[in-house]
Amino acid sequence: MDMKVQGTATGEAGRLATILIVDDTPENLDILGELLQPYYRVRVATAGRRALQIAASEPRPDLVLLDVMMPELDGYDVLALLRENPRTRDIPVIFITALDAAEDEEHGLDLGAVDYITKPLRPPVVLARVRTQLDLKRARDWLRDQNAFLEAEVTRRMAENQLIQDVSIHALARLAEIRDSETGNHLLRTREYVRTLALALRDHPGFAAFLTPRTIEVLAKSAPLHDIGKVGIPDHVLRKPGALGAEDWAIMKTHTVLGAAAIEQAERDAVQPVEFLALGKEIARWHHERWDGSGYPDGLAGEAIPISARLMALADVFDALISRRVYKAALSFEQARAMIVEMRGRHFDPDVVDAFVAAFDTFVAIAAHYRDTDEAGPPRA
Repeated sequence: MDMKVQGTATGEAGRLATILIVDDTPENLDILGELLQPYYRVRVATAGRRALQIAASEPRPDLVLLDVMMPELDGYDVLALLRENPRTRDIPVIFITALDAAEDEEHGLDLGAVDYITKPLRPPVVLARVRTQLDLKRARDWLRDQNAFLEAEVTRRMAENQLIQDVSIHALARLAEIRDSETGNHLLRTREYVRTLALALRDHPGFAAFLTPRTIEVLAKSAPLHDIGKVGIPDHVLRKPGALGAEDWAIMKTHTVLGAAAIEQAERDAVQPVEFLALGKEIARWHHERWDGSGYPDGLAGEAIPISARLMALADVFDALISRRVYKAALSFEQARAMIVEMRGRHFDPDVVDAFVAAFDTFVAIAAHYRDTDEAGPPRA
C-alpha cells in the first residue's frame, strides 16, 4: 500500500524520499503514516515477507521503519534478509519497538540497524531521526557516486597514459626502422616471440620470481626497443648490402651501447622510474650477448645475462633466420628451429631454447600472422 504525498524532503536525484513502514498493527501504520506523509512518499507493509518484496521493488525505499515484534518474520529476521540481498543491503533501517531494554537496543544496532526508536512514539523525535538518517543516506550516496566517477576517471586516464606509452615505444622503435630496412613487422613478431617465451617460462624455478604477469607485459612492450641504437649507426654501414668488413662490423656492434645510452638518458629525464625503460635498456644493450660469453658488447655469460636479454636474443635470431634479405634466402621454420637447437648452451640459454621448442607452433603462428607483405633489405645485427 502506498501513500503518495507532496513534500520537500528528497531522495536520490531530487525525487521525494520514500519511506517504508513495516508493522503488523494497522493503528501504528496509521500513526506513522499521518506523521510522515506531509514530507515523504510513504509505503507500508503489515508483514515481513511483503516488506522484503516492497524493499526490493522500484522505487526502492530510502529508509525503512521496522517494527521488531511481528509474527512469522520478526524485525531482526527482516533486517538480516534485507542485508543479504544486494538490492536492499544499503537501505538504512530504524527499529521501532516497545522493547526498551538496553540489550534489545544493542542487539538491533549490532545487526545493522542505524537507529532505535521506542514506543510510545514522540513525533518530533521520529521526524528528527528520520531526517537525520535520510541526510546521511544522501551523503553516502553522493560519496558513492563521486567515488564511482573518480574510479572511472582514473581508469580512463590510466588507459590514456598506457596508450601514450605504447605509442611512444613504437615511435622510438620505428626511428631505427626508418633508417634500417627491416620491416615494422619484425618489431611485432619479436615482441610476440618474447611474450611467448616469457609465458612458457613463468613457472620455471629459475624464471618464476622475475616473470610476474606485470613484468611479462612490460617485457613484451619493451622488446621493440632492442635495436633503437641503430639510429646512431652511419648509413654507409647500416644500409650496406652484403657482408660487413671488420671495421664496419665494429661500428655496427655499437648499436647496443648507443641504444642503452639513449634509454638511460631518458630514464634520467624521467621524474620517477619507468618500468619499460629499465627493461628496454637491458634488452638494447645485451640482446647480442651469448650464453657462452662470446657475444657483445660486454662478453657476459650464462645467468649474468639478464633474462630479458636472453629472451630477446632468441626471438631476434629466429626472426632473422626465417626472414628473406637481399643477401640471403629465408630459412624454413624447421631449419630455423634446428639451428637454434644446435646453438643451445652456446648462443642461447638452454632453458630458453627448451621453451622455444615447446612453444614452436606458437612461434610459427606468430610469424604467419605478422608476415611481411613486401621485400625487406638486410638486417644488421
